[in-house]
Amino acid sequence: MKLTAGKLWGLRRIADADGRFAIVAADQRPPIENFVSERRGGEAPWRDVAAVKRIIVEQFARRTSAVLIDPYYGFPAACDVIDPARGLLLTLESSRFSEDDSGRRSSEIEDWSVEKIKRTGADAVKALAWFRPDGPVETIDHQQAFVEGIGQACRRFDIPFVFELLDYPMRTDDETTAGTRVDRVVSSVEAFADPRFGVDLFKLESPILPSEVPAHGKPASARISEAFARLDEASSRPWVMLSAGARPEEFLNVLEHAYAAGASGFLAGRAIWWDGFQRFPDLEGFRSELATSGARYVDELNALTAEAALPWFEHRSYGQDGPALDDPTSTFRRTYPGFD
Repeated sequence: MKLTAGKLWGLRRIADADGRFAIVAADQRPPIENFVSERRGGEAPWRDVAAVKRIIVEQFARRTSAVLIDPYYGFPAACDVIDPARGLLLTLESSRFSEDDSGRRSSEIEDWSVEKIKRTGADAVKALAWFRPDGPVETIDHQQAFVEGIGQACRRFDIPFVFELLDYPMRTDDETTAGTRVDRVVSSVEAFADPRFGVDLFKLESPILPSEVPAHGKPASARISEAFARLDEASSRPWVMLSAGARPEEFLNVLEHAYAAGASGFLAGRAIWWDGFQRFPDLEGFRSELATSGARYVDELNALTAEAALPWFEHRSYGQDGPALDDPTSTFRRTYPGFD
């Protein structure tokens, strides 16, 4: 697998010097908005949500390889405290999705696009899609068209596409679907590994609920390891693990299994900063929690990642020689296209 210039450069930018991804996410909207609203008596003022995101970025931008933020609050509130020596990802999907008995349908943030993300100078586009491979055909078609359109735009503007894929409960679920999570998660990844979707880096959830994942090597961990191995096989390109609201100790267990299977790092949010966020509206208390216990936890994640994660450029999809430009010759300037 070859890479275009922008995609190669962008992936290098969001990884550390050794090719591992250690990325903190602060693009969450409903979880932060809802908690602020609870503490503010039913309102979530922009300035409060923006202040929370600024503190997260401020505390972790220099402890991680990159940060992921949103255009609603994160970028306008924190662009001046993002370390320019580290990577930057901006999110594209709207947190508001339509839902009925046929499932969830995703959309992009209004007045936002891959082109605008590229123009900010960001290093990668991140988008999330809810997906059920066992859902109705019309919903599957909608979600796949949504992702394919983003992939095409990322190719046009030559920027990495980081794709987050999430399973979810449908209104029509019953007890017969409860035990199929692993199969659903793996099947979803297989579907979007098709080159037509243009995914450069998968951001994946644990195929087993984090609360049910033991430390790697413990009794009963063989079944868990097999599920993560299936995830790696399905992805067919580099992937990172998301925390999906897991407790900090649970996420460490998940990462041990993910790294043993071939993951190249983490892209996590609430496992890192949610406990400190409980201090809100005491922003100084929040900052202090992140600077102490939050920083220690990130250091622990980083140490595990440095020890066990697979450098992204060693992924089998790039072959023995690793990733290379699609035209590393004297004709590069001629063959490299401009924007249409």
